[in-house]
Amino acid sequence: MSWLTKRVRPEQLRELVLVLLIILVALFFSSQIDNFLNGRTFNRISTSVAIIAVVAVGQTLVILTRNIDLSVGSIVGFTAYFTGTFLAANNDMSPVMAVVIAIAMGAGLGAINGILVAYGRVPAIIVTLGTLAIYRTALVELSGAKSVLTNTLPQWLIDLPRANFVSLGDLDVRWLFVFALIVVAIFQLVLIYTRYGRRLYAIGSNPEAARLAGFPSQRIVFLAFVMCGGLAGLAGFMFLARFGNITVVAGLGTELNSVAAAVVGGVNIFGGSGSMIGALLGAILIDLLEQSLIRWLAISEFVRDFLLGFLILLAVATDTVVMNRLRNFWARSEMESHSESTASSKEAGAHVS
Repeated sequence: MSWLTKRVRPEQLRELVLVLLIILVALFFSSQIDNFLNGRTFNRISTSVAIIAVVAVGQTLVILTRNIDLSVGSIVGFTAYFTGTFLAANNDMSPVMAVVIAIAMGAGLGAINGILVAYGRVPAIIVTLGTLAIYRTALVELSGAKSVLTNTLPQWLIDLPRANFVSLGDLDVRWLFVFALIVVAIFQLVLIYTRYGRRLYAIGSNPEAARLAGFPSQRIVFLAFVMCGGLAGLAGFMFLARFGNITVVAGLGTELNSVAAAVVGGVNIFGGSGSMIGALLGAILIDLLEQSLIRWLAISEFVRDFLLGFLILLAVATDTVVMNRLRNFWARSEMESHSESTASSKEAGAHVS
């Protein structure tokens, strides 16, 4: 066991368990549903996961600081609708400009959350619960309850959900899924190799110690909300590309899915630990369960919400009981290993002298 703890951190162990669960769930449903393990199933799940994974990456940034953003679903809907409106009025707009508009719009809405939480010191759950309603109401009022229709959008956007990065027989890896993987990879590298990423963990682990160490905690939390909003804006663009017809209820419920993906993926709801890879795996597991149960038992949306709530509670309980013990055991093993190496160095020095 000590050999394992030296090589695998508790968070990595959680990710390995998630991979195993995904494989077991896929094998179970393949025995219950005819032709389950085929390219069509992968295409359907990967396209759906792409949107939630991008939102979950932003949610992870916020949760790492001991906060939460419940407004992301409204931001997804807001940016999807108004980016679609701009594209419908300007079919010659470049794809890059459309993406920039969506991200900027989302980042602006996220900045409002960040100012109130980081500088106004209002609890994040209160702020984002309020802006969830405010952003959705603004969407309803500004849109006049009109819809964005697929036939008004440029052809490149309509073709994007079916555009393949690579095809292997009947298995197609869509560009939307590749975009999501790129986002996950970039922000995973940010967490590991940048000062900002390390400070996110420090603030979530011990806010008071981070403050005494001189970290600009307010700015770090503010930027986390801005990036969360920007990623929700990117997800809004992807939502628009996938569905085309956008109404005022677009993105409804995405906030619950993103929190579930992050928490099930091993991101500690109390901050300080977690990874983007875990959030991606959490999104894949949840979407695999949802879509498989729909095909197998034709479950309703209420049952799906129950499943998400149950998975969140199970993940939090597991993190509190099991993962905390594993983290403590890993920390003790590290200290013992360090003590042994220090003692060996002193002994070797004594022999030399």
